[in-house]
Amino acid sequence: MFGLDDKIAAFGTGETFIIVAAVAILLGLRHATDPDHLTAVTTLIAGDGEHNHRKARSLGFVWGLGHATSLFVFGVPIVLARGYLPHSVQEGAEVAVGLLIISLAVRLLVRARQGAFRGGPGHVHARGRTPAQAYGIGLVHGMGGSAGVGVLLLAAIPDHVEALAALALFAFFTAVSMALASSTFGYALTRGPVLRRFATLAPALGALSLVFGIWYSLGAMGAVPYVF
Repeated sequence: MFGLDDKIAAFGTGETFIIVAAVAILLGLRHATDPDHLTAVTTLIAGDGEHNHRKARSLGFVWGLGHATSLFVFGVPIVLARGYLPHSVQEGAEVAVGLLIISLAVRLLVRARQGAFRGGPGHVHARGRTPAQAYGIGLVHGMGGSAGVGVLLLAAIPDHVEALAALALFAFFTAVSMALASSTFGYALTRGPVLRRFATLAPALGALSLVFGIWYSLGAMGAVPYVF
């Protein structure tokens, strides 16, 4: 993933702001495909249980706005100072992201165990996520992303004003991309073949997300190889 980010950013190293803006937008759209993002949003939407692609798109976008908020707030000093966050801050943020993924996976597993997904839409036995909760989840996740390669690549832009504007575009289009991804996943959940089998698929999805979250947390602490 980092190699693709480098290739995208190579087109925007000091040219016109239109090019810089285009690079920031492309980085934002690409950033949303990071495995930790997809895992978090997948479990968020799956755990909601309502299986409505419009609500999925809304939750994904609100999650993305939360992510964009903390990404921008933490990214500003990185862009202005053209450096890294302290290692302890980076590690703590990434561990928090891993724990967040674990909590979403456990919630999905618990709801599946309680039978929340039997019978499809209209038969959900527990309340779904609110926009405020989705925004809060995005806030936590964005803290990890603030130390990401995309922010550091934007920090290389010579002009501070352009760099900050590019950071804002990068953050916002990450939110847009997550809305598209979550809408697509939500739409898939409303289709007959997936919907009929979701009570069976949910535990497997939760288990895979749980393993990923544990691996992500351990990787952030340096306990296991960390390749993303």
